[in-house]
Amino acid sequence: MVPHLITALTGPINELEQRILDSTPAIERWFRLEWMEHTPPFYCSVDLRNAGFKLAPVDTNLFPGGWNNLTPAMLPLAVQSAMAAVEKICPEAKNLLLIPENHSRNTFYLANVAQLQRIFHMAGLNVRIGSVDPEIKAPKTITLPGGEEITLEPVVRGKRRLGLKNFDPCTILLNNDLSAGAPGILEDLHEQYLLPPLHAGWSVRRKSRHFQSYEEVSKRFGKLLGIDPWLINPMFAKCGEVDFAEGQGLDCLQTGVDALLAKIRRKYKEYGIREKPFVVVKADNGTYGMGIMTVRDAAELQGLNRRSRNKMAVVKDGRPVHDVIIQEGVLTAERMHDAVAEPVVYMMDRYVVGGFYRIHADRGVDENLNAPGSRFVPLAFAESTHLPQHGMKPGASAPNRFYMYGVIARLALVAASYELEATDPEAEVY
Repeated sequence: MVPHLITALTGPINELEQRILDSTPAIERWFRLEWMEHTPPFYCSVDLRNAGFKLAPVDTNLFPGGWNNLTPAMLPLAVQSAMAAVEKICPEAKNLLLIPENHSRNTFYLANVAQLQRIFHMAGLNVRIGSVDPEIKAPKTITLPGGEEITLEPVVRGKRRLGLKNFDPCTILLNNDLSAGAPGILEDLHEQYLLPPLHAGWSVRRKSRHFQSYEEVSKRFGKLLGIDPWLINPMFAKCGEVDFAEGQGLDCLQTGVDALLAKIRRKYKEYGIREKPFVVVKADNGTYGMGIMTVRDAAELQGLNRRSRNKMAVVKDGRPVHDVIIQEGVLTAERMHDAVAEPVVYMMDRYVVGGFYRIHADRGVDENLNAPGSRFVPLAFAESTHLPQHGMKPGASAPNRFYMYGVIARLALVAASYELEATDPEAEVY
């Protein structure tokens, strides 16, 4: 099942696909050299949007949920990548402690935790799930919709180590994005590997810093391919000191939106694109599709009603929003069963392991699809027939399109590795 592109403007994307296929050896060597210099995040998922004239990442998640949406055919690849990732960090690893988000009532989320447990179990580790939720005071077994059971246990903190009762892990895997800040129980663990590190959490991380790194990566990659980096990079601006609840600082936001829309218009004119440009305003440290709005004209920000302001004022865990990123909106010209679709690519270590299409029947081409009512349709990345097929007409081959998605997602992965190096509190200073 491959969504079809519903746009007459497929020239640039077909040309990009052809360039990427023609340059496969150079591209793979480029990635190989990057990974000799930089460490990829432990795991990652990237939301992409394909406008027909542009393909770009719009969000990069370093604590990806949704592993339960990968098909059984993708699991062997995920297990192999998990083995490679663990071997690199702690070859003698035996026990792995998985720390999920605190919302233990969300069975869809817990199905994702169960899938991660399965992947690492098959990679040769004893995996148990330890919760940092203060409400979990004794082991709690939850039955998931498919009949599978999952047990959450309260974590136990020693002087220098974290574990469970009668379970001492050498590696701790976080599937908790630390939106509310890093709990003290996770700090100062000097004898165990904590993956991803605490500074990958939203208490430290900023989208603007990620897309700054991505801009750098896309320029170098554009040079390698001989393309305009704009074709793979969403332009953005940043705006601090906004208070949506009080309606303060919105003038800075209006100026930023106006300036970015003007830049997009110039690009659209250069490429003969007749679409109406738009931007997406997001919380700079937001997650879970919260704190997001689409703006087509800066004037819209003048009369923001209280409901829209309240929606933007806080993100997950009730954190107030003061810094926002204004991102060039990338239309999604892909459709599946008449619903708007965007590909989400999953990676572990430096490998693409699979992904799915997020589809939403009630959302428009310029809206955020990570919202209630979205459905997931697996991408067939991992089947052996889905290696690039050279000689196929651009735009006609699903494997070639998926290979292209994998390349752009890996560029975001490289950017995330730059970003984590820049924010590492324990980085060596030369």
